[in-house]
Amino acid sequence: MKFHVNRDVFSEAVSFVVKLLPQRNPQPILAGVLIEATDAGLSLSAFDYEASARTTIDATVDEPGTILVHGRLLADIASKLPQAPVQMSLEEDGGILLTCGSARFTLSSMPVQEYPAIPEVSGESGLVPADDFATAIAQVAFAASRDDVTPVLTGVQLEVSGTQLSLVATDRYRVALRELPWDGGSAASDETTTALVPARTLTEVGKTFAHSGDISIAFSGTGDREIIAFTSGNKTVTSLLIKGNFPPVRRLFPEQTEHHAVVNTADLVEAVRRVSLVLDRSAPLRFTFTVDSVSMDASGTEQARATESVDATLVGEDVTLGLNPQYLIEALGAVRSEFTRITFTSSENANKLSPVLITAQTSVDKAGEGSFKYLLQPNLLLR
Repeated sequence: MKFHVNRDVFSEAVSFVVKLLPQRNPQPILAGVLIEATDAGLSLSAFDYEASARTTIDATVDEPGTILVHGRLLADIASKLPQAPVQMSLEEDGGILLTCGSARFTLSSMPVQEYPAIPEVSGESGLVPADDFATAIAQVAFAASRDDVTPVLTGVQLEVSGTQLSLVATDRYRVALRELPWDGGSAASDETTTALVPARTLTEVGKTFAHSGDISIAFSGTGDREIIAFTSGNKTVTSLLIKGNFPPVRRLFPEQTEHHAVVNTADLVEAVRRVSLVLDRSAPLRFTFTVDSVSMDASGTEQARATESVDATLVGEDVTLGLNPQYLIEALGAVRSEFTRITFTSSENANKLSPVLITAQTSVDKAGEGSFKYLLQPNLLLR
């Protein structure tokens, strides 16, 4: 095998395929990048049995062939090569020779025959705008759990119905929901299709494809090997779906309620960051909403205390409640509007705290576009 390729194109391709690989892999063979050289160009792939990445690039192939080489090492080398064409070849002794200008590297080859087959996707697919999808992922994925004890909560639930795609995530204490248009083409159906995708993988998909025009999303496989594929241009990412029943959290969102406050998003974020500095990591921050302001009160364990208030407009009775400050800051960052509406929901159980609903608000008087919703469970205040 022997080929010549543009240095920047090659470096970007290697970086893309290794991005989803775990830093430490229990099976050394899965740390490799599979490079296939054919008359059509180069195909680079990486797979760890859960997620895969594949891309194709143009190259001058002198001798077709396939090699497997350590991915992260190759990515590090490719990113630091001089500005000159890259040549790679398989030597007679089984080593891999990489040259670029005066730089010369000899790398160990890994056994290609031991590498697993990259998943192929042939299921029904649809299109979403890449920028909208990347934004939706950023607005929802942070609400997924990071605790592997309950795997279903570490994923983001994708739900396709008709012309709408929804993304939902929860860690039991909060729920994030974002809806966006879905183009199912001739295969569009009102039947709901769901896929529970690991939040880590989906986050990388959002970062990788953020400026790629449209993304094709395909569902494939059955049983324990159900997968989802994201494709744009010459790049494809697949992910094994998380098995299990995602909790029916959509029903927690209230239909309508008028008891709410409107506040400037940036002002509230900065105030919460300042006041929560004196709090223990897990302690709630006390919020008091009145007709024209929201005040924050934090008492730390080392004789430290902080208070601050920002302007707000309240419709309904005054409210005092405790909220996790970091969860609130993340929600306010996801709202992506100048103002935020904080709605106080009601519960049939008088002994149970009701969650607050956080949505976008275009101005003090005008509600924003309602595609993003976030529910946050208040904390019990002990004082």
